[in-house]
Amino acid sequence: MKEKLLKLKEEALAKITDAAQPDSLEAARVEYLGKKGELTQILRGMGEVAPEDRPAMGQMVNAVREAVEAAIELRRRELSAKALEAKLGKEKVDVTIPGEPVVTGRRHPLNIAVGEMLDVFTKMGFDVVEGPEVEYDYYNFEALNIPKDHPARDTQDTFYFTDNVLLRTQTSSVQIHVMENQKPPIRVVAPGRVYRSDAVDATHSPLFHQMEGLVVDKGITMADLKGTLENLARMLYGEEAVCRFRPHHFPFTEPSAEMDVQCFACRGEGCRLCKGEGWIELLGAGMVHPKVLRTCGIDPDVYSGFAFGIGLERVTMRRYNIDDLRLLFENDLRFLGQF
Repeated sequence: MKEKLLKLKEEALAKITDAAQPDSLEAARVEYLGKKGELTQILRGMGEVAPEDRPAMGQMVNAVREAVEAAIELRRRELSAKALEAKLGKEKVDVTIPGEPVVTGRRHPLNIAVGEMLDVFTKMGFDVVEGPEVEYDYYNFEALNIPKDHPARDTQDTFYFTDNVLLRTQTSSVQIHVMENQKPPIRVVAPGRVYRSDAVDATHSPLFHQMEGLVVDKGITMADLKGTLENLARMLYGEEAVCRFRPHHFPFTEPSAEMDVQCFACRGEGCRLCKGEGWIELLGAGMVHPKVLRTCGIDPDVYSGFAFGIGLERVTMRRYNIDDLRLLFENDLRFLGQF
């Protein structure tokens, strides 16, 4: 028994020393110390040893077991250290090597223009509000004094879900929501997507963006509207920007006007950018129609207001001399990387 134990110890220590991987070390542990291992079988056979020899044999078996366990633990630490060293060697970083360039994203030109405009309006005391893109006919047309027979309500111009539900064709619907839920004084702008049944070309898209503006208070006049919009033009196009207002008609404003900005390329002389006119149409505006105020529960004899609607793609294209609307929606990184 003694010789058998010594031989087993010698073999176990040799296998443990030769184990080059954690798996082979574990296999050696199971072979000698597992439930069916050789040393375990010897312990189970102690009953066959003479009673007077059992204490000495027990001590010898425990000594062998402790030696094997210690050898296994030592080898496990050696293999773990070796694996860590190899891993660190692979992950070694040469700090003298130049770093790889990181490609950063750019803001979309439309978002740049919208951000600048919102900055102008918030500095003038406007709040930014939003409204639903899927809208009721009442908010998109009826409450804005647009009659049933108006061409804008035709299915060839508007995306209808039902006779009463549609994709909004203008952000003007937001002003109705605001006036229904907020008492004057009101001073808000509402940027957002709008939809119209247009074919896609260089100047048209079935999806585009507008920014609605609304001010309602006592004593609001056309002069307030003009001053607000001229300030916007100067902030966007520089202090030398020149504006003009032309009479126009919108069902929800009276009087109504369109505002042009003098072409910043030719300064009114006429060029390709402004199509020889010297002026570039920027937005539509006017004094809120008394009927619209009354529909929203605001007394037009006490309060007055102005509203304006800005085509955001138009502002962006004029700002960056972009001549094709489709470039704003095609996600071409060569184009977007310029901004």
